[in-house]
Amino acid sequence: MRTIHDSPERAKPNDKWFRIIGVPLFVLPFVYYYVNKYGFSWALVLLTFFWGVTSTVATWELLRWWVFRARARYMQIDRTGWRVLLTFIGYALLIAILQPIETWSLSQIDPTGLIATPTRQTYLTHIAMAISFAFIVGGIYEVIYYLKLYRLAITDAEALKKAKMQTELDALRQQVNPHFLFNSLNSLTALISEDPQKAELFSEELSTVYRYLLRSNETPLVPLASELDFINSYYHLLKTRHGDALTLITAIQPGLETRQLPPLTLQLLIENAVKHNIILPEQPLIISLTTDAQQQLIVSNNLQRKLTRALSNGVGLSNILSKYQMLGQPTPTIEDDGHEFRVTLPLV
Repeated sequence: MRTIHDSPERAKPNDKWFRIIGVPLFVLPFVYYYVNKYGFSWALVLLTFFWGVTSTVATWELLRWWVFRARARYMQIDRTGWRVLLTFIGYALLIAILQPIETWSLSQIDPTGLIATPTRQTYLTHIAMAISFAFIVGGIYEVIYYLKLYRLAITDAEALKKAKMQTELDALRQQVNPHFLFNSLNSLTALISEDPQKAELFSEELSTVYRYLLRSNETPLVPLASELDFINSYYHLLKTRHGDALTLITAIQPGLETRQLPPLTLQLLIENAVKHNIILPEQPLIISLTTDAQQQLIVSNNLQRKLTRALSNGVGLSNILSKYQMLGQPTPTIEDDGHEFRVTLPLV
């Protein structure tokens, strides 16, 4: 599962001192190679060292870029094997291309005249040395990154456990919400004497709503079709109370009903809209459930805020955002332009 910590920015290592120390350590074996082959001279030592530092810094930066590309593609801890394979294949290919160019260039700019034109054996030796060192350095990078992912995975597991407990608590509060239950029973009582047939339908919808609330925490995701069925029952209860002052418009692109989202997401958003806005026949509240070209679900309503703010602990929206983050999904966007309140939900 992708975690909330999985992002290209977090994939970048804090390796400033590692590079400062690593570059000279990488260069020294090549300096020793040339001194051992052509004999000691300060001119040769300085030439091979400074040329080695220059070319190594450039190569190191290119290899770091490749590391980030591999991590961006296989960022999760459960894809470590593919990431390591891709990373080290890239190391070998890049060095096989760059190292012969660097070796040849050094022989061409040699002012001492000591370095002979590289032979095939020289090229192979340099490539083998460079790949060996790159694999050692790359292995250190990967071990550090894996330990970081492991630590963050533990943090995510704890956060997910805490969020699940909070969700269960919130759902329990909704299930025994005396205000909602009181209004529903009052509406049912009035309907029994006025319209027994309508009262029977109302009781069935009320039963459907509470049954769904009881089952809502069994899975982290539910099909959109299930949420829409539940919302139809929930809307029926609200409609009985508010009448024509409340309208729900549903326009879902065919084929998206099998996509998934966290349970009770739509109920929380509709509940917020009803709680915070004026609902009168002359000021009707219109709630829309639509999908866009990116196959995202959009929940919107016209804004006509109550003069006195409804009591709210802010759990609704933060609950939805936390669920999406814990599932490793893109974060829903919330927009308020003063005329319309809109929440765009990615469908899994």
